[in-house]
Amino acid sequence: MSLPLAPAAPPPLPAEPGPAPVWPASAAFPPSGDVGVGGVSLAELADRFGTPCYVLDEAEVRARARAWRAALPGARVAYAAKAFLSRSLIRWLDEEELSLDVCSAGELELAAHAGFPGDRVLLHGNAKSPEDLRAALRLGVGRVVIDSIGETARLAALVPAGARQKVLVRVVPGVEAGAHAAVRTGVEGQKFGLPIAGGHAEGAVARVLGQRRLELVGLHCHLGSQIPSAEPYVTAVRRLVALLARLRDLHGVTLPELDLGGGFGIAYRAGDPALDPAAWAGRVQRELALCCAHEDLPVPRLTVEPGRWITGPAGVALYRVLAVKTTGGRTFVAVDGGMSDNPRPALYGVRYTVRLVGRASRAPLRPVSVVGRHCEAGDVLAQDIALPGDVRPGDVLAVPASGAYHLSMASAYNLVGRPPVVAVADGRARLVVRRETAADLRARDVGE
Repeated sequence: MSLPLAPAAPPPLPAEPGPAPVWPASAAFPPSGDVGVGGVSLAELADRFGTPCYVLDEAEVRARARAWRAALPGARVAYAAKAFLSRSLIRWLDEEELSLDVCSAGELELAAHAGFPGDRVLLHGNAKSPEDLRAALRLGVGRVVIDSIGETARLAALVPAGARQKVLVRVVPGVEAGAHAAVRTGVEGQKFGLPIAGGHAEGAVARVLGQRRLELVGLHCHLGSQIPSAEPYVTAVRRLVALLARLRDLHGVTLPELDLGGGFGIAYRAGDPALDPAAWAGRVQRELALCCAHEDLPVPRLTVEPGRWITGPAGVALYRVLAVKTTGGRTFVAVDGGMSDNPRPALYGVRYTVRLVGRASRAPLRPVSVVGRHCEAGDVLAQDIALPGDVRPGDVLAVPASGAYHLSMASAYNLVGRPPVVAVADGRARLVVRRETAADLRARDVGE
């Protein structure tokens, strides 16, 4: 149920200065310090729904989905569900005519329960379980991305007699890209895909073509995450089109689809580079057309899989300060969340922007470390960030660019429940994912 938090969306206020879109476009920064998103006060949301809390700007999600569709008319834009998924988000994506990229039966089942069309779903995964594959066939997914040679026979054995399942083969083009070694998936020596080098990808394609119940429609690759430039994708296009030409010459097949994955970078701090869909599309499509013309191939239909790029900048995390202390010459501002709701700083060393919201402060800025509540020295949300020197317990802090890979990667460490998600639009707010309670956590423990 929608909860009115303001009579109407207020007139737009000047945007926060800075070259990178760290905050949603609807963010307003009045002199009072009462920062708003979607026409709703963030401090009021913290009071109403508690903290930690995630705020998701519906208009920002929709605008970002439309940006990719406008940049690539005729292509398939498949939102990567692993970034964040909820019933409300699934409905928005459906209304914006996006497809959906899922990695498990759980993500797929949620999409199906929300009414998302199965034929607009792609199933990924380097180690799909039998349950994953059965769910994909039962719910009629449009594409299954084959990630290993052994998966080919397992999937074919599950396809009913007389039916055919459309598949893509995930290949590794040997392109190194991504903000951290743990998310660089376009190179050999990691768990995803089949390398072009050494003929592994060609061998996998031959296996798929030998299965009558599988219909090979294209190739897939994914280079990594937080990639701000089109150039790595251009290199991948050159290698993938060369492979398409070899497959035509070897097997007489012309594959109609090419999925270049996602990994498009966003800004987490002012000045960070962020990928522009229109510029990316222009550069990549030109290269694709040139390479296909050189190999005398028709241009395949593109698929892209933006996840973080769509929901990341649309989300803001809210925390309440619990303690402030100075020790060893450093000031620590401890909040009521931490690595259980955002493990990314601990995993990848990601650095965020943090802002005091709900009141103005004239105190000079000072460097602090915003730390979480968990029993780990590495539970640090933002290190050496500038906050007013009078930050005190009870204050609300906002962390923008928090709409992707936070709640989806959250845990119940220290038996702290996962935060809720509140959607905002046109001056109104509604709860879309409730807070995980102590009762929820106890209910899973069935021992005596």
